Amino acid sequence: MSIINIKNNAGKPKYKQIVASIEEAVVSGALKKGEQLPSLNSISKTHKVSRDTVILAFNELKARGIIESVVGKGYYLVNDNIEINQKIFVLFDELNSFKEDLYSSFIEHLTEDIRVDIYFHHFNKNMFGKLIQENIGLYNFYVIMPANLEQTNSIIEKLPQDKVYILDQTHPELSQYSGIYQNFEKDIFNNLEKILEKIKKYNKLIILFKEEKQPSGLLKGFNQFCKTYGINNEVIHSLEEKNISKGDVYIVPDDKDLLRIIKKMKTQSFKLSKDIGIISYNETLLKEIVEGGITTISTDFHHMGERLAKMIINQEQLQIENNNKLILRNSL
Repeated sequence: MSIINIKNNAGKPKYKQIVASIEEAVVSGALKKGEQLPSLNSISKTHKVSRDTVILAFNELKARGIIESVVGKGYYLVNDNIEINQKIFVLFDELNSFKEDLYSSFIEHLTEDIRVDIYFHHFNKNMFGKLIQENIGLYNFYVIMPANLEQTNSIIEKLPQDKVYILDQTHPELSQYSGIYQNFEKDIFNNLEKILEKIKKYNKLIILFKEEKQPSGLLKGFNQFCKTYGINNEVIHSLEEKNISKGDVYIVPDDKDLLRIIKKMKTQSFKLSKDIGIISYNETLLKEIVEGGITTISTDFHHMGERLAKMIINQEQLQIENNNKLILRNSL
């Protein structure tokens, strides 16, 4: 007996009746995990509906993670939890403590019938493209953190525009997409301006900038600040084989480099704040404690995750600049 039941004049679209039939079959045990569904052609022929109607139903079930297609074989039940109504694809650049805060907040503010799958591209454009290409049509929404990868619009444009949300960094070619972003250029300028008098007590302001990972706006804002206020400055790309100098203040966006510079400081018997200054990026619990506290410039990742969840639930099409603040501590 067919598991599909379609009635004319039922007051419900036929593709929805196909979805409901499969859900009922799962609940009753007539269709079990790993079993194959009736083919598109057989459903179309038996119930006198178009193939497009059947495909629409199957695509909805695919997007919810209930079924999957196997090339040349057909569709199979891969998840018997029919309570999942939506699936969200999340693509981050890398996992670190503040991205964990963002992700946890995002999950916390979603409803229980939404499933989230997270992937990482590790600043590799080929991996970025591969992960998106392989998941086209499998999710209801796509949350994408392009980081500083260039020309990602040619990849992202393969997805439905109203289903894409850009996170953290954005680029001019992605201006048509909704999302929540940081204004790195403005944020670093404004926050350094708040501590201008403290910075002037040091000989030089140095930023440790890694082009392959850090946003270009960070460097633009740094350069503009130094030019505006006549600050002696330097841009370095690595701490390897470099001794730190007394009287300098360092902006350190990467947490591993923060630990490296503290280690070098101790090796050279320098005292934090007195001999060198440190400004870190992105607030973590560790920075409240280490060396009596590290000054940070940070966005509110918890708020970013919460606001993103609300945008998706309400299907809002907005571009929102996330809050950013300076936390002044003992390192300056």
